[in-house]
Amino acid sequence: MSKREVVDVMLAARGQVAENIERKAMIQAVVDNREALIAANGALATWTPSESTGRSPKDTLIVKRASSQAHIDWDSPNNIPVSEETFEMLFADAVETLQGKKDLYVTDRVLGADSAYALPVRTVGDQALTILFTDNMFRPLPDDLNRSVFADKGFTLLALPYDKLDRDRYQGRLRSLADGKASDLAVVIDLDQRVGIVYGSAYCGSVKKLMFSVMNYMLPEVGILPLHCSANEGPNGHVALLLGLSGTGKTTLSADSDRALLGDDEHGWSDSGIANFEHGCYAKMINIDPDKEPEIYQAIMHEGEYLDHGSIVENAMLYPDGHFDFDDERLTPNSRGSYLLSELSNIKTSSVAGHPQTILFLTADANGVLPPISKLDPEQAMLWFLMGYTSKLAGTETGIVEPVTTFSRFFGEPFMPCNPDVYAGMLGSRMESHKAEVFLVNTGWSGGPFGEGERMDINLTRALVKASMNGDLKDVAYLDDPIFHVKIPQSCPGVPAQILNPRDTWKDKETYDRRAQKLAGEFAAHFEKAYGNKNIATEIANQCPGR
Repeated sequence: MSKREVVDVMLAARGQVAENIERKAMIQAVVDNREALIAANGALATWTPSESTGRSPKDTLIVKRASSQAHIDWDSPNNIPVSEETFEMLFADAVETLQGKKDLYVTDRVLGADSAYALPVRTVGDQALTILFTDNMFRPLPDDLNRSVFADKGFTLLALPYDKLDRDRYQGRLRSLADGKASDLAVVIDLDQRVGIVYGSAYCGSVKKLMFSVMNYMLPEVGILPLHCSANEGPNGHVALLLGLSGTGKTTLSADSDRALLGDDEHGWSDSGIANFEHGCYAKMINIDPDKEPEIYQAIMHEGEYLDHGSIVENAMLYPDGHFDFDDERLTPNSRGSYLLSELSNIKTSSVAGHPQTILFLTADANGVLPPISKLDPEQAMLWFLMGYTSKLAGTETGIVEPVTTFSRFFGEPFMPCNPDVYAGMLGSRMESHKAEVFLVNTGWSGGPFGEGERMDINLTRALVKASMNGDLKDVAYLDDPIFHVKIPQSCPGVPAQILNPRDTWKDKETYDRRAQKLAGEFAAHFEKAYGNKNIATEIANQCPGR
């Protein structure tokens, strides 16, 4: 009996289950179960335990099976194997725990706006809030689902966010905590049996990112490139992709009233073009400014009857009068808002578009040494795609309180389980075939590192992004950066020229040089560690800073 059949038998044995109930019924169940409070504007406010305010990478596991192990990069620290036997224990415990719950909720949705490769996913959980989150983030079943290459390969997701594993039972099977006992939290993916389990993590992002990882594994097998990116389309059909890790501005910069949004985080690039995976957005809310990020702010903060709202605000300060304080980060800097795409003022309803003409790599450089925007030739683009440099910002993962220099290949390594040559080769061929222009955009610091310099002004970044998409940077003069091997524009409409070269923004030029050389050395060291034994083309390797 397959795992899906086991789950279906369990559901049938229980009798009454809230299966694919109406959205208003989901919202009402969240309120009735006291899983969230109704904020003054009608949104739902919820809070998670301290260990669940972000992803837990060390507890995110992939089942190692003979049939799939050759396709997974086990050298990556993010692909942590778990044995088949341990997974069977986890699955049995999850099913038994679900069986004993008073209430169970089920949704059947898909990931993928293009029906040709939409992946069916059945989510089963005991929390109405989890189910509402899937209604926000996953897409309704399309009428032509039978067209999908995955029509008969659906995925099953079991969610027990507030239950904890028996630590004695899993001693020696799951990672040890500080006290030497096994972790009581696990987010596990079985790619062969197409089952996922979220056990003990109440962070809604655990559900979302688990399914994102599944898509990133399954799509290359059918010739489709998955990307951790946002996407939008201009009135002239110009399509742009924005790649970047959490905290680099993907959601903020792609929510542009002048361009129709396809989605803010996850897309596939097929022979037909770009298609969003999701039905909604999951945006960071900390320090959100309604003047600088009006689209996101309005999507969450618009006034409405709570049964018609359904937006979820996770881990933000809520005062007794029902109003949010998004500047208060005492619980976590990783407060999040989940909302439907339809809450934005300018979206492309189909969430599909043609091939991109502009690709932006976003990095939040806490060293303050990268240009606010620079142009990349094909070899440079492949190098920066492989490196995926940014500074991991506070709150995106448990334990991160200060920016940390990180290299996350493809700007999403934790969610890219396949071998790196798979994704790199597919992007390289598509960039060449469709002549996409590539730019590196620094949304981090200028004039000094974190703690000394200033964060890039979002309005200036928006102006630079708009210039890259409008073609305003095609004919300007460029300066070759000798350290980072990028091309710095010498002018840009609407942007002060003095901010374009990062060295010019530092008072002490020698301090800048030392800091830049230090970061270049980190690039070279990481490249050697990650790709020294890989067959990376010389013309790409030569673009690595510090080499």
